[in-house]
Amino acid sequence: MTQAQRFLNLNVGLNTTGYVGPAWRQRRGSRHDIADPQYYLRLARLAHKGRFAATFFSDMPLLRPDAATRPLHTIDPLMLQTWLAGQVPDIGFVATMSSTYNSPFNLARRTLAADVLSGGRFIINVVANFVPEVAANFGDDPLPPREVRYPRAGEFLDVVKKLWLSWDPARAGAVPEGQFWDPAAEVIEADHKGRYFSVKGALNVPVSPQVHPVIAQAGGSDLGIDLAARHGEVIYCNILSRGAGEAFRAKVNARALAHGRDPAGIRLAPGLVAIIGDTRAEALRKHEIFTGAGSEDALIAQFAREHGQDPRDFNADVPLNWEDFVPAQDRVLAVGFTQGLVELLRHEKLTAREAVRRSAGNHRLVLGTAEEVADQIIDLWADGTVDAYTYQPPRAPDDIEEFVEKVVPILQDRGVYRRDYVPGETIRERYGLARPATGAHQPEPVAAA
Repeated sequence: MTQAQRFLNLNVGLNTTGYVGPAWRQRRGSRHDIADPQYYLRLARLAHKGRFAATFFSDMPLLRPDAATRPLHTIDPLMLQTWLAGQVPDIGFVATMSSTYNSPFNLARRTLAADVLSGGRFIINVVANFVPEVAANFGDDPLPPREVRYPRAGEFLDVVKKLWLSWDPARAGAVPEGQFWDPAAEVIEADHKGRYFSVKGALNVPVSPQVHPVIAQAGGSDLGIDLAARHGEVIYCNILSRGAGEAFRAKVNARALAHGRDPAGIRLAPGLVAIIGDTRAEALRKHEIFTGAGSEDALIAQFAREHGQDPRDFNADVPLNWEDFVPAQDRVLAVGFTQGLVELLRHEKLTAREAVRRSAGNHRLVLGTAEEVADQIIDLWADGTVDAYTYQPPRAPDDIEEFVEKVVPILQDRGVYRRDYVPGETIRERYGLARPATGAHQPEPVAAA
């Protein structure tokens, strides 16, 4: 039996004007693009041309009225991508949704409906909100602490998975004569009573062509990694080096085993920012411009300020100590954003001058010519350090177009990237993930100590 060829899966972020905030000044287009459905349709069709595995939309139910930067989140990603799915074939869709400010039944119903309508092309990135201003949009109660948000998110996904599996017409076999269906055989009620949720009934949407959406999760704190290991099938994370990636996978795998999961059912798809130039020097200069710094010295000054240092007294050429950057696990803001830098410095001795060229927006930064960018992308994928990447273009549409025109053909010529989609393929199949069993509900895993 021949083994199926392993292809690099790349998701692509399509949020508003691109991933790097100040780069909106350097893009083509109008400020009105960010709320124009036709703009996102053009981006999705461009992503399809580039044979990306899926489009990716992060989300936060919050509008920050800062006139100097663009809003990153606008149209609800599930609604927008369901609309896109009806017009763009083949490609998958990653929609970010909150477990903190949703009910399990509503999220399960809406997401499974989107998966049915798209023919099994949805990944749902479930996040526990960490921004206090979001809480104020949903009432007077403050943002729950991390030690509540993550256990609640774990139970939330327990319930969602029960609901996704609750109605499977295939369980009935032959329907008795005179009956439209066989509810006794097809339906397994959620019947859930837990610490945070009580849900009785079954979902009124049947299983999709891939049974239910793939679950994505982004976790950097200890509790976040535990949630990802318990439920995540695709993990969106910060991996900036080989050593950091190997350590992250080992930690996730150990947690998965503790929860009774086979780590073979988990794919790492960290964030990636690519800046392409005709020369490496040009790419470095574009990096300085896109970030709004304007020069390497200003980049280093930004780095110093972000980490509580006075740029005037900061030596950019002294190796950094990773212990100086460890975030408090109990801080309100997301731990994973800083943890990527900590793990990079733990595994590589770098100065600030070197470190500022290794990440952008806390994701891995690859710089250089199209050939050099392709080399760097393949590097950590070829040995299995990562399974995929979520490409976050600094500018949209500009950098997506450049990536599709210059980098994708190189990846295809190297034999690591698909030249076309497999007709009718679900996103679960594209990622090599097993179909969930649809029999009786399995016992919930006991949380690891």
